[in-house]
Amino acid sequence: MPKTILITGGCGFVGTNAADFYLNKRYRVVSFDNLSRPGAKQNLGWLKTRKGIFVFIKGDIRNEKELLGAFKKYRPDLVLHLAAQVTMVTSVENPREDFEVNALGTFNVLEAMRLTKCKAPAIYSSTNKVMGELLYVPVIEKKERYEYKNIKGVNENFPLDFHGPYGCSKGCGDQYWLDYARIFGLNTIVFRQSGIYGPHQFGIEEQGWLAWFCNALLFNKPVTIFGNGKQVRDVLYVDDLIRAYDSALKNIKKTRGKPYCIGGGSNYYLSIWELFKILEKISGKKFNYSFGPRRQGDQKIYISDINRIKKDFGWKPEVSPKEGIKKLYNWICQNKNLIKEAKVFK
Repeated sequence: MPKTILITGGCGFVGTNAADFYLNKRYRVVSFDNLSRPGAKQNLGWLKTRKGIFVFIKGDIRNEKELLGAFKKYRPDLVLHLAAQVTMVTSVENPREDFEVNALGTFNVLEAMRLTKCKAPAIYSSTNKVMGELLYVPVIEKKERYEYKNIKGVNENFPLDFHGPYGCSKGCGDQYWLDYARIFGLNTIVFRQSGIYGPHQFGIEEQGWLAWFCNALLFNKPVTIFGNGKQVRDVLYVDDLIRAYDSALKNIKKTRGKPYCIGGGSNYYLSIWELFKILEKISGKKFNYSFGPRRQGDQKIYISDINRIKKDFGWKPEVSPKEGIKKLYNWICQNKNLIKEAKVFK
């Protein structure tokens, strides 16, 4: 029997790419997903066409019995916990659901591992939102972007500062995930992710901003810029993220119980205006945009300091924003019908 990886949220954007990566490495891939996200059903259909041993479980991480059953039956060698409620907007509209998915759901995954004595290396996909607005970090406003005044990026030593229900729920999961390594001896790792993008991402206005702007441009939909468009994020192509997952899992003796800030870092970052320039050049089209008020809790700039991850297992991003965005836009062009089916436009 081949090794097994269990992926919660295994039909989401990152989960689908991770599933494909490990199918290619001849793992048995167990995907645990409730198919609630736009595009999840389309991703599931695609995964079923891949070669290898693919197992789908329609389940919800809020149901501890379903999770426990999956861990008992499949006894995974690796775990990726990617299932989540992923938007700040939704968390404000329904904070209870946000808490139950992100905080309680993550607790349920940890308990399933503890109760089944699962020692599999396990990654939790956290978020840069656990760092808060970073208002104490001096920022300079330039013509098309914000820049840090005194630092190159945010590292793991910065204080956590949960903002909004989403920040609180993801931060709760983040800290539980680390503590279960300390208290119960689980082999857990936290990735605080920034600006992940790539194929199989069905971006919506509230989440997945790179894919959302690609979708809007291709389908000639108007977009709203919340704020002045100078907001900056470091961006990371999903293939680079999955490579980092795999390296962290392989180096569990060094990575166990640690958080890692991960994104494109100080070389790969974009403002909204800079993204617009790249996409308009690729597509030969122009955005139809208007302005809205700045969103509550939205960081003016967030760039990950990726030095710890480089030091611990020698990873660095390889796909530049120009190259990665072109790949994403081409994937969306080739899958227009799937984008329509997923109903990403309200």
